[in-house]
Amino acid sequence: MDPAAVRAKFGQDYVANERTFVMGIDRRFAAEVAERFHNRRVLETCTGGGFTTIALARVAAHVITVEIDANHQAQARQNLATAALLNRVTFVLGDIMDEKTWDRLPHVDAAFLDPDWAVTGPDHVHRFVQSSTKPPADALLERTFSATQNVALVLPPSLDISELETLPRHERQKLYMDQRLELYCLYFGDLAISLRETEFRV
Repeated sequence: MDPAAVRAKFGQDYVANERTFVMGIDRRFAAEVAERFHNRRVLETCTGGGFTTIALARVAAHVITVEIDANHQAQARQNLATAALLNRVTFVLGDIMDEKTWDRLPHVDAAFLDPDWAVTGPDHVHRFVQSSTKPPADALLERTFSATQNVALVLPPSLDISELETLPRHERQKLYMDQRLELYCLYFGDLAISLRETEFRV
């Protein structure tokens, strides 16, 4: 990976490969979302390279982050060490959709869910219902609600938002960069500031 591109997107000379670079959320978006998690014990799913983990660890009481890929987790550990935040994070290697993984998790009072939706292609359609993300965003959200109602969920910009109509009341934030919609973040429970659509622009 081009170090200058990594530095521009994530703010420091972190390690990334092409996959974790694409999966990672821009530091400005990550910082905006993380602000909702002050002093909370946060479950994060799909650690990737740990870029949002860093933003969360700067403000949360503690972050428990779950990743299925050992190589991604190794990158995240290295990046959290670079950011001097390792002591604020517990890393769990496992499948968040496996009940055995949930059995290993401590109590949390909020969750940040960022399922991998970086799959692209001319015929690919992002869906929330019968989700095309990994893990499936709809099933992940439902499972997480049994642990906490305070949830933030990142979704792709191409999503048909009518698929969200059956969800509990939430704030739907549109995050823009250079006038382009980059992603949605849904906030539930105490994380929602306003139960309507909001915007954040950089």
